[in-house]
Amino acid sequence: MPTILLVLGWRFFFYANEGNEPIHLHCRKGDMECKYWLDREILLLRRHTAKREVKKIIFEYFDFIETEWDRFHNEGRE
Repeated sequence: MPTILLVLGWRFFFYANEGNEPIHLHCRKGDMECKYWLDREILLLRRHTAKREVKKIIFEYFDFIETEWDRFHNEGRE
């Protein structure tokens, strides 16, 4: 479960062995947690301000997240 980003108290990470799900990441800050697909989103947050904050961070780091996703899911296959 590697952490790829820590921004404004939010931890962004991937889980291993989640099957063949499309690119997505998990986000956690305190007792709030959510999961975002980068082509569509599943919102599990109850606080709207947190939702906006997470979306802004994902947008800002989108290319980095894609690169880390590819690196994480392709390790050991080469």
